Amino acid sequence: MRGWQRLLVLWSVAMAPYCVQAKQLAVVTETTNTTTNLTTADLVKMFTAHTRTWPDGKPVIVVVRDPSSSDMQMVLRKLFNMTPGQAREFIQAHKAAVMVADSDDAVIHFVAATRGAVGVVDLYSLTKDVHVLKVDGKLPVEQGYLLKGN
Repeated sequence: MRGWQRLLVLWSVAMAPYCVQAKQLAVVTETTNTTTNLTTADLVKMFTAHTRTWPDGKPVIVVVRDPSSSDMQMVLRKLFNMTPGQAREFIQAHKAAVMVADSDDAVIHFVAATRGAVGVVDLYSLTKDVHVLKVDGKLPVEQGYLLKGN
């Protein structure tokens, strides 16, 4: 390896932590939903089908990305301590309450069009068509927000 190549490799390794941007995920609902905040416990109960209705009586419909996607793996790890395989089994057993979408755009489209729907998307995928919920009183851009990381 030449000197400049070695230098390039060392520089790349040294700079890698600064180039990788932490994922920031947002919990979203349709715009008529009056809920503004969920606790971590509320979120877990909704996503595990223990809470089946919103406070106003609308049924909760959870929309998630494929469990093998990097975003969902982070959610599975931080909220449920589940593997992608365990999540697939859970989704299969709760088809009526959980829908799997193939992209953040699909999650947003479904949530925006479905009363009672709730989903998790990358912060940079947000549109005006959905409402962002606080989790434990924090928005995705605030320090200490739960669904931030890699």
